[in-house]
Amino acid sequence: MAQLQLDNVSKRYGDFHAARDINLTVKDGEFLVLLGPSGCGKTTTLRMIAGFIDPTSGSVRIGDRDVTHMPAWKRNTGLVFQNYALFPHLTVAQNVAFGLEMRRTPKADIPAKVDEALRLVRLGHLGERLPSKLSGGQQQRVALARALVFHPDVLLLDEPLSNLDAKLRSEVRVEIRSLQQRLGITTVMVTHDQEEALTMADRLVVMRDGAIRQMGSQRDLYERPADRFVADFVGRSSFIEGQMTGDRLTTDGGLEIRCSKRIVGGAVVALRPERVVIADSLVETADNSFPGEVEFVSYMGGLIDIHVKLSDVDRVIAQVPNQESSILPRVGDRVYVGWSATAAVFPAGDA
Repeated sequence: MAQLQLDNVSKRYGDFHAARDINLTVKDGEFLVLLGPSGCGKTTTLRMIAGFIDPTSGSVRIGDRDVTHMPAWKRNTGLVFQNYALFPHLTVAQNVAFGLEMRRTPKADIPAKVDEALRLVRLGHLGERLPSKLSGGQQQRVALARALVFHPDVLLLDEPLSNLDAKLRSEVRVEIRSLQQRLGITTVMVTHDQEEALTMADRLVVMRDGAIRQMGSQRDLYERPADRFVADFVGRSSFIEGQMTGDRLTTDGGLEIRCSKRIVGGAVVALRPERVVIADSLVETADNSFPGEVEFVSYMGGLIDIHVKLSDVDRVIAQVPNQESSILPRVGDRVYVGWSATAAVFPAGDA
């Protein structure tokens, strides 16, 4: 295991910057997630760490080694691909052994190392099967075993769960995270799925247009988003725009909202749906309470989202638990919503 460090790493294709001035330090044993939409530069960054793409500028260090211009096979990184990349004509054990053979591991040592890796991912009994005889989750665990079998300094995961169905994805992410914690291996994962990122990471890095927009813990990014893009991408937010005078925001729709900050000029506030209370009368315990009309109700099992129109331009989402005693409004109903002054955060900049 080792610390990973990227110093001013960039990748440019002509005038296009796929990654721009990436500065990252991943501590020994840390699980870091690169999060962002397609084309944001996260996979390019991962592949520069792996050695599949040469950076245009900057340096990559693993432990005390500068690996910037070192070929991938010399870096001692294990990579799990999105599509598993298993050899269909080789058995599970042969797939796991392949990387050891490429590294010229003594033949006598390979069976024991393969057995150890398969036991780690709970597939010790399936070594003689072909990949086609495995489920998607089992194939992903074979790919993970293959990446771990030679004890890499850094484990790299490229959208490792995207080909699994929702239930399996939830199970496998718990397995991967538990295994990573047990082994204490430095890990970098790429995903566009915020739920994966929030449940698996020690620390998150949100990227857009090849650059880092914000990095920090889940709470840092969720409670204190650096800008509107982060507030919208990590979790969900309702955005209300207007003009601030003191601690009051006069919205573009004519509402007057009490806030926890005192600023002057144009502003955007973001409201998390779980911070919004919904009721059939004025929410007297809230700093802000307004009547509105229900536009949409989204049933999500344990939680229910209620979309409420407050004015021609002002809308909020209230999220409520699905309880047996719940009486839910329907589209077209008149309701009241409320929230505290501290519930609204001020992300900087526009999306």
